[in-house]
Amino acid sequence: MRVLIVDDSEAMRRTIRTFIQDLVDEIAECSSGAVALEHYATFKPDWVLMDIKMKDMDGFTATREIKQAFADARIVIITSYDEPSLREEAAAAGALAYVIKDKLRDLNDLLRREVKS
Repeated sequence: MRVLIVDDSEAMRRTIRTFIQDLVDEIAECSSGAVALEHYATFKPDWVLMDIKMKDMDGFTATREIKQAFADARIVIITSYDEPSLREEAAAAGALAYVIKDKLRDLNDLLRREVKS
């Protein structure tokens, strides 16, 4: 399984990488929603783990752009914000799941189910 981590925090990307590395074969990272589409096109990940709040382009916009270009893209929003309106916006943008950063076990469970299928 190939995973693209998109988060403007290097420390958070490292945390996510450490948390999922036993479940995936390859991990790529980028720090910008604006370059996530380019990374998606070249890396062709099975999953994208997308932060919401980033400086140049937010994760919802990046998610919409990736889904427009690659309809079968599987994107999980990974964020610190646990608000119903943001969950709705994530779903509307095309994200398949929404995981809170301090509950990364949920992400681990999601990817573990993917590995088993």
